Amino acid sequence: MADTAKYVTELKSLLSILRGRRTMVFAYGFMFAFIACSIFLIFNPNDGSSPPWVNRIFTNSTSNSTSYKSQFSSIYSYFFPNNLTSIVENSNSSKENRSPETQVSNPAADENCDFFNGRWVKDESYPLYPEGSCLIDEQYNCFLNGRPDRDYQKLRWQPNGCNIPRLNGTDMLERLRGKRLVFIGDSLNRNMWESLICILKNSLKDKSRVFEASGKHEFKSKGFFSFIFKDYNCSVEFFWSPFLVQEWEFTEPNGTARETLRLDLIEGSSPEYKNADLVVFNTGHWWTHEKTAKGKDYYQEGSHVYSELNVDEAFRKALTTWARWVDANVNPNKTLVFFRGYSASHFSGGQWNSGGQCDNETEPIKNDTYLEPYMEKMIVFESVMKGMRIPVKYMNITRMTDYRKDGHPSIYRKQNMTEEERRAPERFQDCSHWCLPGVPDAWNELIYAHLVIKQWRK
Repeated sequence: MADTAKYVTELKSLLSILRGRRTMVFAYGFMFAFIACSIFLIFNPNDGSSPPWVNRIFTNSTSNSTSYKSQFSSIYSYFFPNNLTSIVENSNSSKENRSPETQVSNPAADENCDFFNGRWVKDESYPLYPEGSCLIDEQYNCFLNGRPDRDYQKLRWQPNGCNIPRLNGTDMLERLRGKRLVFIGDSLNRNMWESLICILKNSLKDKSRVFEASGKHEFKSKGFFSFIFKDYNCSVEFFWSPFLVQEWEFTEPNGTARETLRLDLIEGSSPEYKNADLVVFNTGHWWTHEKTAKGKDYYQEGSHVYSELNVDEAFRKALTTWARWVDANVNPNKTLVFFRGYSASHFSGGQWNSGGQCDNETEPIKNDTYLEPYMEKMIVFESVMKGMRIPVKYMNITRMTDYRKDGHPSIYRKQNMTEEERRAPERFQDCSHWCLPGVPDAWNELIYAHLVIKQWRK
């Protein structure tokens, strides 16, 4: 028995030693295999399958921008294998003059980024479409109207702490395939709508397959316009609605008709876009005009016309009506809702109808000290939005536009001026709308960035 016990003890000891040696052999073998594999992947130029962590660890910091782009796309495709990869590659290809820090970044890092806090940076790869290359309203076509400088077209919006993808027109059309994207609002939303038409149309080889549904070639009139992208079975539409609630006509006891604004009724065309796939609302500029600003005998609820009502309170009532309509009529499983905030104006020495000017501005504001205080009406909107059931994507573009005093048509708003306008063109300036190509292109890039992130989340 003693010999047997001694034999068992010695056998256990031997097995313990063998297990320890086997572990060490395995560890050394694994390290050797890892090193051999890594060296093979690094130094084999013909192998395109190197996993991105290899590139990330062994990238030479002095490599040129082309190799950086290749590595970036590889890293991106490894973690996000869907067609987001094509966006990165298409956005970064043939853009040698774009520095690496301006290229598309990882959506995982950017999805919680504040896209609306940042700065404008010079980028020679912009604009997104050649000036004069598409059908836009005369008032936005600063190139056609004789504006001599071009730097305002070469600025790209750069958020702090993250990047946004350059808008790839064909990729966005794929995302819109079979869908309706509708802009509802005032002429600043029409400015944005025309910008997107230019971007998307310019991305296509056969532009004859894009047309306005009713055959119109001028879009300043009130009403509805729709561009059809036939090969993608999608439409990009615009509904005129500067207040989002109904402009009305009130009849006095003596039979005199008076214009009012019904704060309690959503605007009349709303049933036509409630089932659209993407809707972009805006309102704001018409609330600064004399009639609305004074608020005397103008605002109406039911049969009651207010003899006087503060414009911010009227704005709150109108937005509450809009918010209730959205909550009651929009299906969040089908429709994505955006609200674009107030676009800054830059009238100096007067307002839009009293000699305000911006014609000598060729550079954006660079010192935050000269920016305007945050607009009270957008604070009102934010408070209304918080109470909504349907999620709304708030495009808070007020600050990003406040920098761009250089981007307005100013005196380059039309070709054929009246005799009075020719004598004193500086008295008739547009410092509210934006030249195209220009600032609204960046707003559409922010819509595109959201769509990219939305797909990644899915």
